[in-house]
Amino acid sequence: MNKKDIYLCAINNIQSGTCSEDCKFCTQAVIHKADIKRYKLKSTSRIIKEAIAAKQNKAVGYCLVTSTAFLDEKLLRFFCQTAKQLKKIVDINLIACSGIANLSQLKQLKKAGFDSYNHNIETSENYYTNICTAHSWSKRYDTCIDIKKAGLKLCSGGIFGLGENCQDRVDMVKVLKDLHINSCAINFYHPNDALPIKRNNISVDEAFDIIKYIKDELKHTKKIMVAGGREYMFAHKQYEVFKYGANSIVIGDYLTTKGEQITKEIQTIQNLGYNIKEVCD
Repeated sequence: MNKKDIYLCAINNIQSGTCSEDCKFCTQAVIHKADIKRYKLKSTSRIIKEAIAAKQNKAVGYCLVTSTAFLDEKLLRFFCQTAKQLKKIVDINLIACSGIANLSQLKQLKKAGFDSYNHNIETSENYYTNICTAHSWSKRYDTCIDIKKAGLKLCSGGIFGLGENCQDRVDMVKVLKDLHINSCAINFYHPNDALPIKRNNISVDEAFDIIKYIKDELKHTKKIMVAGGREYMFAHKQYEVFKYGANSIVIGDYLTTKGEQITKEIQTIQNLGYNIKEVCD
């Protein structure tokens, strides 16, 4: 019997805690005054050094994330310069995540060496104003369309446990299905005292059902990735996500929360009989 392949992805919060938006689930929004590390852009040399470490830790994807709602021209230039240098040194699927972007910007990222762009639609269009009012759901959706037009692979998904109902989840997954995304990012809300949303409204069993439903619906999506909130949501059951259809996880730390110790995590996955892929196909 062939072992199930698991893809590992590392994310790098290269600019933290500086976002001007009002997303109720996000500690990086300045308005919430959450107790997190805040810093300006990391240097290109540091980002490359951390990319080398990610590759050594079997990550096939490396996502550069900024705490911004929109990709501005200054950030665009930095992303492009960094990508050109990084890709000469590290052979890895390079992903950008810098909020709403236009087609011209996305084409420049593609030309500079980025392979993918991550842009989550977060929840259903109907529920979106309950979690964010600073920008519209439609702007997020339009960016997803332009990502594909630019020739980049589209990683998109959402966050569950924000108070949305089952129909909201069904509606969101339908949009993801229609977008023909390459990778689906499944996040589970991790409450923080500073945030307006005080609790995650789904159980562990419901969370497993969500993963299974997404896997069943997104039959042609290559990677079903459980990302933020995995440890919080599932605790000692976190590796059971693979039984319900996930074939990818984020390793190491998240944007503002700690993840598992990487070496231990890799060993655990292998001990469970899974094969960690070292090529992003």
